[in-house]
Amino acid sequence: MTSTGTTAPPPPGVARLLRPYAGGFAVVVILQVIGAVAGLAPLLAVVELGRTLLAPGQADGGHVRNVVVAGAAGLLVRLLFTAASSGVGHLLDTRVQLALRRQLAARLGRVPIGRLARRRTGELAKLVGEDVSAVHPVIAHTPGELVSAFVVPLVSLGYLLTVDWRMTLITLIPVLLAVALVPLMMTPTRLREQKEFDAAMGRISASVVEFVQGIAVVKAFGGSERAHGRFRTAVDDFTRSFYRMVRGLSGIAAGMQVALSPPFVLLVVLAGGAYRITGGGLAPADLMPFLLLGLGLTAPVAALGHGFDDLQAARRAVGRIRDVLAEPSLPEPARPVAPEGHRVELRDVRFGYEGAAAGREGAATGREVLRGIDLVLEPGTTTAVVGPSGSGKSTLVQLLTRFHDPTHGSVLLGGVDLREVGSQELYRRVSFVFQDVRLLRASVADNIALAVPHADRDAVVRAARRASIHDRILELPRGYDSVIGEDARLSGGEAQRVSIARALLADTPVLVLDEATAFADPQTEQAVREALAQTREKRTTLVIAHRLETIADADTVVMLRDGEIVERGTTAELLARGGAFAEFWKIHADAVQAGAMEGEEAR
Repeated sequence: MTSTGTTAPPPPGVARLLRPYAGGFAVVVILQVIGAVAGLAPLLAVVELGRTLLAPGQADGGHVRNVVVAGAAGLLVRLLFTAASSGVGHLLDTRVQLALRRQLAARLGRVPIGRLARRRTGELAKLVGEDVSAVHPVIAHTPGELVSAFVVPLVSLGYLLTVDWRMTLITLIPVLLAVALVPLMMTPTRLREQKEFDAAMGRISASVVEFVQGIAVVKAFGGSERAHGRFRTAVDDFTRSFYRMVRGLSGIAAGMQVALSPPFVLLVVLAGGAYRITGGGLAPADLMPFLLLGLGLTAPVAALGHGFDDLQAARRAVGRIRDVLAEPSLPEPARPVAPEGHRVELRDVRFGYEGAAAGREGAATGREVLRGIDLVLEPGTTTAVVGPSGSGKSTLVQLLTRFHDPTHGSVLLGGVDLREVGSQELYRRVSFVFQDVRLLRASVADNIALAVPHADRDAVVRAARRASIHDRILELPRGYDSVIGEDARLSGGEAQRVSIARALLADTPVLVLDEATAFADPQTEQAVREALAQTREKRTTLVIAHRLETIADADTVVMLRDGEIVERGTTAELLARGGAFAEFWKIHADAVQAGAMEGEEAR
């Protein structure tokens, strides 16, 4: 069955996203234009004073006074308008960065969760944090620098042309030399080196995040050397890519710096001026405007050159942001259909990951992880899915929660294909608890009430009691008001119980548990199982577990192997049958017994 839904329209590009702020950009540019032009007044005043004082005869005192006042006034206007332009630009930058982060958050919230698994945590953190911040120069500085780079030279050139057009061309030589070097910084080789540099930076961020998140396991199993080795490898890759990029750009940057340096500019102007003066084509007093404004011609271009790396980094960051904004949203149905009941059915379901999206089931590119799954989960029953690692258990769960859509067949809820159910409606009916729990940086109460934000404190406490986490929460500094990550530190098992409390409070008719008590002790696990059993008759439950004791009371046990159902029935039936499940159970029991014996010997 194919989906009748439609994919959400593509996200707006960055230019369209910035369109609401066009008025702000216009204000920044206008203020900067006024400030830049006014900034030439002091230089022109000095030029005029020089020409007046060096001219034959008595200088006009009133004229000199007016020139000084005009220069001082221009300097004041420049300071005021440039400061105003910078202030407006930075305020605008803050608003744009907020808009970008909101846009990214909204897009990531609509992207199928299975697609997000392709990107490492460090990569996404870098995108939302560093990449959005890298846009800062483009918003806060580039408009002003571009204005200065064009307005100041144009006004200066206009004035210099009135003095001597040949000398003006000589004064432009340093600028033309610097501009001629710019294309060398944009060659395919330079762009590739910059892209490799960004990728190496992303690998460092990802390796740091992964190492910190898994540091307890690494230290416990003596794998610190290997973990540090991966980080060192990432650092070495970064060092090599950075060296290649710097080696390619250093000569060009040095050439631009020399061409735009004041000594070189003065040398060119003085040499050209000497030639013109000795030839009788230029009065000595007329050399002064070229000496002063020549430096003014190069300063804005030099500022752009110094900010070139920031502009390039911003351009690449915007490209990565656009890539994420272009991620396809979860297809939503054009006319959502409400399920009738909470019977779950999988009909001839097949699924294979695309390209690099091979998930934790170990799927190779192009290989089907699930093949021909037919399964019915009746209301009021518990269905347990077991099987060795890589058999497709977690992938099956992700289809039920619509983290992926099947590549063939259909998953139905209440007789309706999930692709025809609106996502909000789906998650009002299906809740899930996974082994890998992520809690928000919010209060414990808010984390429990995530799916039911209007729930009162009594309902939150009741859910926490049923999940056997209430007493632990009371031990926190501020109890239920303690904030995760600030004054609340929970273990893996405790975080799982908070997630279970969240699911119990949501009280959805379909509950999916993927290793939901993997970190819990036997007593806590038993208490959670009893809490879940209290509402079992009104709920459709799917359980995935490696500890077979947790599924002993399931109404139906489904054995997966290589993406196919090889056996199904009650636990007793499958054990009596002596097939794949019985063998799987025996291996597990032997492993548990061996572990218990080792524990006894250790004591």
